[in-house]
Amino acid sequence: MNKMIAYCGLNCEKCDAYIATKNNDNALREKTAKRWSKLNNAPITAEMINCNGCRGNGVKTIFCESMCQIRKCASKNDFETCGDCSKMNECKTLAEILSHSQDAKENLLKK
Repeated sequence: MNKMIAYCGLNCEKCDAYIATKNNDNALREKTAKRWSKLNNAPITAEMINCNGCRGNGVKTIFCESMCQIRKCASKNDFETCGDCSKMNECKTLAEILSHSQDAKENLLKK
């Protein structure tokens, strides 16, 4: 599976944090920090917008690194992605992501 597909099925290559990191784009970091702060009702700074992908090596956003319950579960269970989990269709946490992204579900179903 493409290493840029996150445990949840989202494509990290389409994430603004990944794009800003890859292109060292400080304007995109600022824009993303403002948008994510508003969406999450939390203080997120441009300095926090650095990520090399959920399953890739290197830096990750604070959410992906330490707060994402999906990433924690999949890592603990040694799954390549949630698509490897027999309980994928019952997972309420994953369902939240999949309800907003048909692409994520399709990515998890690919082998």
